[in-house]
Amino acid sequence: MADELKQEPEQVVAPKRPRRPRTPKKAELAEMSGEAAALTVSEESKPAKKRTRRASAPTETSDAPKPRTRRKKSDKPADIAQNVPAPAVETAEKPESSPEIASVVEPVQPLSEGVSRDSSSDATTPADDISPTPPQSVPQIEAAVEVKALPPAAETTEVDKSRLEVVPITARSASAPRLRPAELPSSSANAPQALYNGRPRENRKPDGARTAAPGRRDLPKQREAPLTMAQLDAMTLLELYKLARQLNIDNFRQYKKGELIWEILRARTHKDGFVFVQGLLDIVGDYGFLRPTDFQRSREDVYVSASQIRRFDLRAGDQVSGQARPPKDGERYFALLRVEAVNALSPEKSAERPDFDGLTPIFPDSRFRLETSREDLACRLVDIIAPIGRGQRGLVVAPPKAGKTVLLKKLANAISQNSPETHLMVLLIDERPEEVTDMERSVKGEVASSTFDEPPEDHIRVAEMVLERAKRLVEMGRDVVILLDSITRLARAYNLTVPASGRTLSGGMDPAALHKPKRFFGAARKVEHGGSLTILATALVDTGSRMDDVIYEEFKGTGNMELHLDRKLAERRTFPAVDIKRSGTRREDLLMTPEELDIIWQVRKAIHNLGNQEATELLLQNLKRTRSNAEFFKLFMASQGSQG
Repeated sequence: MADELKQEPEQVVAPKRPRRPRTPKKAELAEMSGEAAALTVSEESKPAKKRTRRASAPTETSDAPKPRTRRKKSDKPADIAQNVPAPAVETAEKPESSPEIASVVEPVQPLSEGVSRDSSSDATTPADDISPTPPQSVPQIEAAVEVKALPPAAETTEVDKSRLEVVPITARSASAPRLRPAELPSSSANAPQALYNGRPRENRKPDGARTAAPGRRDLPKQREAPLTMAQLDAMTLLELYKLARQLNIDNFRQYKKGELIWEILRARTHKDGFVFVQGLLDIVGDYGFLRPTDFQRSREDVYVSASQIRRFDLRAGDQVSGQARPPKDGERYFALLRVEAVNALSPEKSAERPDFDGLTPIFPDSRFRLETSREDLACRLVDIIAPIGRGQRGLVVAPPKAGKTVLLKKLANAISQNSPETHLMVLLIDERPEEVTDMERSVKGEVASSTFDEPPEDHIRVAEMVLERAKRLVEMGRDVVILLDSITRLARAYNLTVPASGRTLSGGMDPAALHKPKRFFGAARKVEHGGSLTILATALVDTGSRMDDVIYEEFKGTGNMELHLDRKLAERRTFPAVDIKRSGTRREDLLMTPEELDIIWQVRKAIHNLGNQEATELLLQNLKRTRSNAEFFKLFMASQGSQG
């Protein structure tokens, strides 16, 4: 038996594959090797009803492409010579009409050896005429066939009818023949696996099978793009209602638009698996922390990286809201991942604000109306004697047990009631804890405190946080009021913590310790074309401490409004215990109308000859007889007219 045929895979043209007919059992190839020519049957001898495109033998005048003989691996003759080239065109297997026929081999029209095509031109060389060859044995047929070079497998091909060679085309139609590489004999155990379109035949997919496109479930789930506060603010109320319904927010129709935006941000954050945090930024070196509660350090603080501070131009005292993740292994604090809002504005809009130190201070030209009711004599008296303007820097000078805490509480309630748009902050330094609780329950505003049992460092940190918070609000055009009790104790705390300068004032006061308290008190101002910062601070006198007197003397000339309390009036249970003659406001003409200013000057002239206690008691009696200050002014002018 000759060596097995080794053929390189090459692409040839074959007609469209029809349905394969049933074939009977085949005889051994060894028995038919000598009788192949006798068993060859032409197409004309077959019945017409069993003719198919696979069984039809192309002729010279036929329009169909010339196929070559197609065999299975088991149909290969054993005595075929090795290295015999394969035919250029493949022919489908012939259906057998009788069990006696073991195999059908249809001769293929071979190309003459003299006919060849140059790859660079269409000219052909002389060759013998192409004519059908008589039936031959299988080895003779395969020896007479000339192998033609086929185009690359990536291109589709069609058969040139005139010369029976493969010509590449750009696209293949549905009726164009398919290319199949020649099959290699598989009788040897080491023979390579048959290929089909560049893939092993056993691994190829059946005809007509398609690769299913990946469905939505197969695609990776993408997280929804987070909504920023600016995008939510641009939505209508109906769009916010729809979004709140999707997030399962209860009673969302009861919220105002601003409140609903915060609820949506919280719900979206919890849905993504993070924590929504909000607090005041305290910058420590390059990084910072969000203090969620009471301006004090706690375990709930959130770490803010230095890159976020630089990127969003964050400043100390900013109220930052955003998403935070829980601490990882080795971490102590939550970490801020995304900044949603800064001072209730988008981070981009908040970065456009001016700097507080660059704002222009002017005299206060608008006042806070403190009169609320007929019985509130303290606010009515202050409104007449020492009016408070927006941006006022006022000093409440009070001896012990003169009623300063009660007076501050009434002033705070009057401001929050008559000017609800004003941001009110109460700062209690070195006070008793019960007074802190009472102030928190009675004042509608922020209350920051550091009681007397805490170290001086805490007093300073809380005071500076409140001041920075107020500055950030003024930069945004807000009116802010700070009620400080007391600036004397704040100066004492700085005196204990500041490094010694080597100089000492009377009472043991270091001059360097007065710089930051003055900076705090001097921040009060009315800003041109902007907001205002009003600070009313209490200064303790007559305490028996020389240091307290020095502190008062240092701050006495820095304020533009003073309100003195008299301890003797407090001992006589006269409240408010205000010393009318020593109390007053600078440039009060900018805060009052000319008519009001004229009446107040006449009131001061009338009580000038009286003592401090008699003048205060007389004025309070006249205020009790009237229901408002306007009625008091009319009654006073009527009495002055009758006397004149």
